[in-house]
Amino acid sequence: MKRQLPLLLIFAFGAFMVVQYFIPHEASEFFYEFVALDWPPIVGVFALSLGTISLVRVSIGKIQRREPNWGYTIVTLAGLVSILIAGLPWFGGKQSTMVEWEFNNVMLPVTASMFAILAFFIASAAYRAFRARSALATLLLVSAVIVMMRFFPLGPLTETTGAIADWILNVPNLAAKRAILIGVGLGIVSTALKIILGVERSYLGRD
Repeated sequence: MKRQLPLLLIFAFGAFMVVQYFIPHEASEFFYEFVALDWPPIVGVFALSLGTISLVRVSIGKIQRREPNWGYTIVTLAGLVSILIAGLPWFGGKQSTMVEWEFNNVMLPVTASMFAILAFFIASAAYRAFRARSALATLLLVSAVIVMMRFFPLGPLTETTGAIADWILNVPNLAAKRAILIGVGLGIVSTALKIILGVERSYLGRD
């Protein structure tokens, strides 16, 4: 029963969410709004709580075992505790000056640093990917150079490179994006059907 009940619930709700899309009735629309719009925030609150508890347990385990870089784990826990305390109603809640200070002086600089480091990884990956080792790699290199050249002040060539870059972005690039979106959509549909019909059961765990 421990495995049959989740499968039954998944099948019932999944099948109804598929069928209600084709039923233009007030009751169907109400159920859709109730399930699709009201339940996700509630589930999200519990998921956030579970994630916080899991983070604390894993971090304490790392500290106790003195794993490599366990000092950063202490910083993580300190930031978690401080932001939780600062967000309490007794300390001002969302309008707390401590929350604002941590966001402006900790969160924003860390985010900016991460994106700055990411730029170097993107540049190195682009350098490795754009090596003209084959015809396709050469085509990718030429297209990338043309698209990047539209931002450079090249005088009379700016208009020409801009027109070619727009064509590359709006014709072959857009066609590839649409093909990827179609593939992703078909993958989502097939995965949803496998879950609803009980073929895919990995979310139930190993037991």
